[in-house]
Amino acid sequence: MWSGPRNISTALMRSFENREDCAVVDEPLYGYYLSHTEFEHPGDDEIIASMDCDWRSVVNALCHELPEPCRVFYQKHMTLHILPEIELDFSDNLHNCFLIREPRRIIASYMRVRPDFKMEELGFRQQWQLFQRVADKRGVAPPVIDSAQVLKAPEKNLRALCAAVGIDFSDRMLQWPVGSRASDGVWAPHWYGSVEQSTGFQWVEESPLESVDIPHRYEDLCEQADRIYADLYQHALIKA
Repeated sequence: MWSGPRNISTALMRSFENREDCAVVDEPLYGYYLSHTEFEHPGDDEIIASMDCDWRSVVNALCHELPEPCRVFYQKHMTLHILPEIELDFSDNLHNCFLIREPRRIIASYMRVRPDFKMEELGFRQQWQLFQRVADKRGVAPPVIDSAQVLKAPEKNLRALCAAVGIDFSDRMLQWPVGSRASDGVWAPHWYGSVEQSTGFQWVEESPLESVDIPHRYEDLCEQADRIYADLYQHALIKA
């Protein structure tokens, strides 16, 4: 599952991990990303020390060292972690799915954690690049789910996603126990406060998109990201 930041990516990981047949991995390329960029993230030294920071070793494990026993191996990825030197042919061995959210809401949320950032830190271009690669390889668009639609109609969206990747839907995906998980990355204390209190997907009525304020300096970035979002949304399994 390829997502940008400030989405429901961790909740979706919880949903899959609550299946009886599923193992998960949390952002396996994060250590490599931090060790090869100058971006400062909370707990970055601890993250780097705790992870394999050789991207070739990481992707080899993702494709060839499957957790046992499990029938479904759910990989939670951040598209911003795809640095230019990472060769994407490893993704040919995966069922690639894409989680999207309206860019203005992502930007407004992300800037509360990191007030100054660049386009590549949000992963929009990387997500589109990978989507196009997968679509070209498959001959059809890979599965896309929109976070707002998942929150509004979890079962409908999860059933559609499961069908798209050829696995059975499980009612266990709709609820999960409160708290942290051993599978959570060491960055969880900095980012997972809300999801650790959750027990399922919960829709909260959002303010109109036009009322979401972002600094003027990010308007061009938002416009670029909106075009990518619109192209991806065309392929969403469930639309509004």
